[in-house]
Amino acid sequence: MKTGMFERMQAVVGRIPRGHVASYGEVARAAGFPGAARQASWALSASHGLPWHRVVAAKGRIVLKGELAMEQQMRLHGEGVTFKNGRVAAGHFYFFGVAAKMAAKKDRPAKPAKARAKKSKTKTRPGGRHRTSKALRSGKHRKA
Repeated sequence: MKTGMFERMQAVVGRIPRGHVASYGEVARAAGFPGAARQASWALSASHGLPWHRVVAAKGRIVLKGELAMEQQMRLHGEGVTFKNGRVAAGHFYFFGVAAKMAAKKDRPAKPAKARAKKSKTKTRPGGRHRTSKALRSGKHRKA
């Protein structure tokens, strides 16, 4: 039996545990449709009886408007989800399968930045004389 996109996304939303959230993009990826975050939101709007409030936008933002946004935040708060600066705190995200490995990579310490050699602000003239970049900008180095 074939299962449609919306049904697969709705099944993924049903697996998000209480007290956790997933992004629309994560739901789409887990359902086998990477890049279909918008369709994940459509699948939620077409469903009934699912924990729709556990799906948020990227970086934990609530993108619903008006009373629905307030209801979503209240429901999540009731499940113990905390917010920081208007976004879901990082510890509440739930990752499916491969995405968990990707999230673990983000926790690795960053590689040290390579030091760049500074460019000299002087230009060499014929004869070995130097002129500064200030002289170059002012145009005083040109002969009339």
